[in-house]
Amino acid sequence: MKKHSFILTVLVLLNFSFIQAQNDIKYLEKSDIKDDLELLDAILKNTSSYQELNGYDYKKDFNAYLKTLDSKKITQYEFGLFLAKTIGKIGDRHSYIKDYDIRDSLYLPIAFAPYNDKVIVVDYVRESKTYKFWNSEFPYLHAINNIPIDKILPEVIVGDVLAPKDAYATNAIRELRDIETIFRTLNIELPNPLPITLANEEGHKKELHIKLVDVKNRARLWDERFYSKTFRVKEEQYNDSAFIERFFSLRNNIGYIQIGDMLEKESTPVFFKFLNSFMTKAKQTDALIIDVRDNGGGTRDLIQELAGYFMHPDSVYVVNATKQRGKLPLSDELKEQLHSRYLFSRDELDTREQNAVDKFMATFKPMYNLSAEKFSAYHYYILNGQKLTKGKFHYNKPIYILANERSFSAASVLVSVFKGLPNIKIVGVTTDGSSGNSQRFELPNSELRGKISTMVSFQKNGKILDGIGTEPDLIIKRNLNQIFLKEDYQLNALIELIK
Repeated sequence: MKKHSFILTVLVLLNFSFIQAQNDIKYLEKSDIKDDLELLDAILKNTSSYQELNGYDYKKDFNAYLKTLDSKKITQYEFGLFLAKTIGKIGDRHSYIKDYDIRDSLYLPIAFAPYNDKVIVVDYVRESKTYKFWNSEFPYLHAINNIPIDKILPEVIVGDVLAPKDAYATNAIRELRDIETIFRTLNIELPNPLPITLANEEGHKKELHIKLVDVKNRARLWDERFYSKTFRVKEEQYNDSAFIERFFSLRNNIGYIQIGDMLEKESTPVFFKFLNSFMTKAKQTDALIIDVRDNGGGTRDLIQELAGYFMHPDSVYVVNATKQRGKLPLSDELKEQLHSRYLFSRDELDTREQNAVDKFMATFKPMYNLSAEKFSAYHYYILNGQKLTKGKFHYNKPIYILANERSFSAASVLVSVFKGLPNIKIVGVTTDGSSGNSQRFELPNSELRGKISTMVSFQKNGKILDGIGTEPDLIIKRNLNQIFLKEDYQLNALIELIK
């Protein structure tokens, strides 16, 4: 009797949970969506710095979407997915739409990694904390549910569709494990078991049927960041000298500094003090490596600090030119946001810096000519040796900045700023360029949150950062051993090159 009561109780609870989950789905009326789209239209029209630049007209998609709704109710997820796709087409790498995701229940028990423009299927080895081929005879993923993988990948991360090629591929490929999310985005029913097609180097195929698993049994994601000593480091740890030591080394007479976050000087003074002490020790080295791989950004303070060693005291360089979207003349708040990024208008600079600006502008050809009615005059990032090198020395040996497709935001600015300066070479792969002075918003009816950029940032060559990134002077890609976490091939190859 007790056993039957227990089973009945469990069934009732399960049924209640299902009903509760159904009730948790947020539905929107057409009028709700119309009001939110009108608000978002005003935000984009009056604030977004990247809308209209690449020729994409989001308003057409807004209007077409409204026509499809009629009187039917739309879920928050459906509306959020539409907005994420729409915002992604603008080309603003800092933009996003949040809070529409649905919790998954089905995953693949296998993981995926990018390799030579292909997708390899990998398996985590817990004992050695490494990865290996899931199927060494057929290592490559060719199709899922008979859909070629090159048709699926562009739909995996809709908000990042205009990211640089390598950046998008790395992020999208690792997300394949969360297959329920992907099939929901594709609006395709997810079969279980799921057919997948593998391939080998010769192009031969093998089809398998993979039983999907719950969250506890899903594969461990392939992601170098998870195994990096710079990933998810707390701010207080950057003020612990004993902890900070792991980011610095002197071997083979080569100085090495690993920068996992673009730290703020005021909040992490111990790290900056350690950095300056290390540079004194590294003064006699033959070369210096600055590693900003997998660095998601932050502030530009570290650029300033390093520039004090990299710049000749007599040099002045214009390394970044930006225009701020907003009501003109710019408010004090917007000016302060630009100044916090070391960006200043010409009339805020000294005579030497103004001369450098005039020389720079004589040959500067921006890829976009921005409206003088919507955007401020140019604000410039100046590296002035006379100001930056006080209390420092000029490190005039070869400097290598090691970057990858996950060097983002202020980290990508660092790479762009130093590219082309004397003694400095960029190594690795093209960065996920982005620099936008973001502003957040919330849509009241759908309760979706978002972010857009309000500044357009140009590199020295006239190209924007967003969607383009900065190409390396020397390309070094991961090899299989690095993908399998058996060695840091990119770093080792660079060290051998220097030696």
